Amino acid sequence: PLKLLQPKTVPKRLGTSQRKPREPQLPRSLIKEIFSHFVKMPVTRDAFKIVEKCSERYFKQLSNDLEAYTNHAGRKTVEVADLEVLMRRQGLVTDRMPLHVLIERYLPLEYRKLLIPIAVSGNKVIPRN
Repeated sequence: PLKLLQPKTVPKRLGTSQRKPREPQLPRSLIKEIFSHFVKMPVTRDAFKIVEKCSERYFKQLSNDLEAYTNHAGRKTVEVADLEVLMRRQGLVTDRMPLHVLIERYLPLEYRKLLIPIAVSGNKVIPRN
């Protein structure tokens, strides 16, 4: 006597995904490019993994601090003043080292043009604020 095979019932999945949503991250190539620009020597993979973790934590803390400064000021948008206050508290911006000097020293020309107002012919200031 042959037994009829019954299909097995599979539990239905809910509409939600099983994986946790991942937070956006900086591309590894960008972190490596920035880090190698300042290090100027070979870096092992293990050391680079630690650099990645440190940069992720740094930017997470940076964004949390900027959010706190913006909320404290009663705004919903982060402004340049918030970033400058944060950089002063970190000791990066001082009276002897203003933010514009850091921008000119470390950023390429195309970013400098976006961040530092420049007067051009016709008394126009670029970028407009």
